[in-house]
Amino acid sequence: MQNRVIICGIDTSTLPKIGEEESVLLLEKIAQKDGEAREKFIVSNMRLVLSVVKRFWAKKTNQDDLFQAGVIGLIKAIDNFDLKYGVKFSTYAVPMIIGEIKRYVKGNNSLRVARSIRDTAYHALQTRTELEREDKDVSIENVAKEMNMPVSEVAYCLDAIKDTVSLFEPVYNKNGDELYLFDQISDEKNTDELWTENCAITSSINRLEKKERDVIIYRYYVGKTQTEISEQIGISQAQVSRIEKSALQNIKTGIRV
Repeated sequence: MQNRVIICGIDTSTLPKIGEEESVLLLEKIAQKDGEAREKFIVSNMRLVLSVVKRFWAKKTNQDDLFQAGVIGLIKAIDNFDLKYGVKFSTYAVPMIIGEIKRYVKGNNSLRVARSIRDTAYHALQTRTELEREDKDVSIENVAKEMNMPVSEVAYCLDAIKDTVSLFEPVYNKNGDELYLFDQISDEKNTDELWTENCAITSSINRLEKKERDVIIYRYYVGKTQTEISEQIGISQAQVSRIEKSALQNIKTGIRV
């Protein structure tokens, strides 16, 4: 069979395929802690992991190990994905799969990104620069549109050229005592005050009406513009603007209570 690949003892030609509608249904069940749906969704998306692994060339790295790392990324994506994000699961999952693969190889220089992936990424960066020069929207969606390519493909290529550094990379060594990058990182953001504030904001958002809550999530958590939100939920941009202002005021009021 032409598309038959054996990896980690799995014959990929036997893996089930699911359509967009079934994918959404499974994700809804997963959100309700349905273990069977979660297992089926993991297996059905292993081809996505394989498509990422195949784009990397690793001279000294076992492909099975890369695949297993990619599956870990897939599972993390499934456990953290929310349909409210308004993006396809594959768009959300691919960067996480790549991240897990990179974490596995750490500083191993044997992992190289294919030339075609690098070329696409550099083209995307150049396109972004041109859009900035023309004072246009430089979102990943607009960059992909200018390149006439799928958003997921552009996002994948850009993420693939990012260099990662392990938190356990030695940065100092004297007399046999190693100091790791992890030891030099302090968390100045998550103070007790900020943690309390975040809890108050989250609680206040949860008390909003559904339409207000959706607009806030799309606007500030997903990063969509008011125009994109209006197209997403089927109302005018002016209505989105009014809902956003009302929601922000209600959040402030909720925090003060």
